[in-house]
Amino acid sequence: MGQKQILTRTQIAKMSGHENTHFLNPRAKRVTKPLGDLGGLQHLGFHLTTLPVGSVASEFHRHVCAEECVYIIAGNGTARIGPDMFEVEAGDFIAYPADGEAHDLRNTGSSPMTCIVVGQRLDCDVVDYPEQNKRLYRYAGKAGDLVDIAAVSHPIMADARR
Repeated sequence: MGQKQILTRTQIAKMSGHENTHFLNPRAKRVTKPLGDLGGLQHLGFHLTTLPVGSVASEFHRHVCAEECVYIIAGNGTARIGPDMFEVEAGDFIAYPADGEAHDLRNTGSSPMTCIVVGQRLDCDVVDYPEQNKRLYRYAGKAGDLVDIAAVSHPIMADARR
């Protein structure tokens, strides 16, 4: 098990990575190396991610239950958190607390942006995509449920008040 838990920089450099496009945003293109998966992590996503010039990492979103963070290794870009835009560059750290504001990360620089992206892998999570008016209910090992946020209701249940 020890060898699987250690990935050398030579092994990582030789990995081609997986090209991904976010299902709600065709401009959200990235190449990821799932280092956590390869090392046997099950409850923490740890990815070495490269964003091509002009790309965004994902659709503008927020996690209700899970935390995420990004450490920028190379390049620069713009982090959007709620209504605010922040210029970011190599060496910067971005924290996205659970139930925080929606966010995305864009490579607005002239070279690829390389980041470490870390996120919790909870059994259940809720992800809101406010610009799409969509909510995703995610369940470990199962397909998620994507719904219109306007269709979500919050009934008052008599049993819940006891």
